[in-house]
Amino acid sequence: MGMPRFVSSARRSSLFALALGAGLVVLAHESRAAIEVTPAPGQAGEIAPLPVRVVGRALQRGPSAWVRQWPGTYFETGFEGASVDMRVGPGAVNLQIAVDGAAPVALTRPQPGAYRIGGLEPGRHRVRVQVVSESQAGSTEFDGFWADAGTRPAPLAETIRQIEFIGDSHTVGYGNTAAKRDCNPDDVWSTTDTAQGIAPRLASRYGADYQVNAISGRGVVRNYNGFAADTLPQAYPFTLFDGKARWSDTAWRPQLVVIALGTNDFSTPLHAGEKWADRNELHADYEASYAAFLDSLRARYPGAYLVVWATDLADGEIRTEASRVVERLRLRGERRIALVGVGGLALSACHYHPSTADDAVISNAISTYLDAHPEIWTAAGR
Repeated sequence: MGMPRFVSSARRSSLFALALGAGLVVLAHESRAAIEVTPAPGQAGEIAPLPVRVVGRALQRGPSAWVRQWPGTYFETGFEGASVDMRVGPGAVNLQIAVDGAAPVALTRPQPGAYRIGGLEPGRHRVRVQVVSESQAGSTEFDGFWADAGTRPAPLAETIRQIEFIGDSHTVGYGNTAAKRDCNPDDVWSTTDTAQGIAPRLASRYGADYQVNAISGRGVVRNYNGFAADTLPQAYPFTLFDGKARWSDTAWRPQLVVIALGTNDFSTPLHAGEKWADRNELHADYEASYAAFLDSLRARYPGAYLVVWATDLADGEIRTEASRVVERLRLRGERRIALVGVGGLALSACHYHPSTADDAVISNAISTYLDAHPEIWTAAGR
């Protein structure tokens, strides 16, 4: 049986943009086209790799292969032609493929192999392949973009702004497209869409690249319901979740780091055998450890502005504790930091998680603060 065919009849846009202040004005000439993603035909002639731009943490294995595990990674290329191939390696993943900024085509759990992105008019195009699923169980591999003879690489416009997002399931977009709260593991897998979450909403508003360094269920000192695994600060330094290769990229210098941690530390009661005798000890550990983590981010990104956001969940405990951490840093002289409180969430998605509508509420709360403080960008030199 042949492999499935994926078609988007969304409008395809030829885009160029001008950054004006804190916003982005996009001028577009639109034309109707059917973007097709199909299994690539066997190659009888010459085929060569295209340059790949990787945004997110990834280990390069070979000239055209990358292994990644943190959410939201995306791969881009530019070319002049009417089609391009991409190669998907091992690992369970959901992808979205967008051409020239048009609505994406979904590729769900694709089998390893080559896929052709076609149905395009001849000309210059920009392709983005975005990971939208979470990969706690294991890493996945992307094996690059490839083109037939005669297809030429095209340069990609430089993106000046960068935003890093750090957090838990709320930042991942866990089950955010679900229309129900009662979800099984397959439901969660199919309805998690990082591309509709907080990070791309804010990044798009400010014309920025973004990283999503978040893991569902992880906290600052305590994971959800006390389960044993690396906390987010323990996992954060590494490229993959195996704790082996430390991540470093001198080209990644975000002007803004958006952090939300604490939901998993406080959303469930302490159990016998946990290391904290009571809630007060948990609070003290959380506050000291979160402050130390933010100090490490300041050392990593000296020019970045830190926005800590927190919900009013757990009877306000999460926001109260986050505010104490921010105040602790301010008392030590930190000035490029803010707390943004978020309320009014419906939490109607899987397992009482934010829906895409809630993601909009959260991103709007953060952008309201950012728009009132344009110096965040100018002070960082961007």
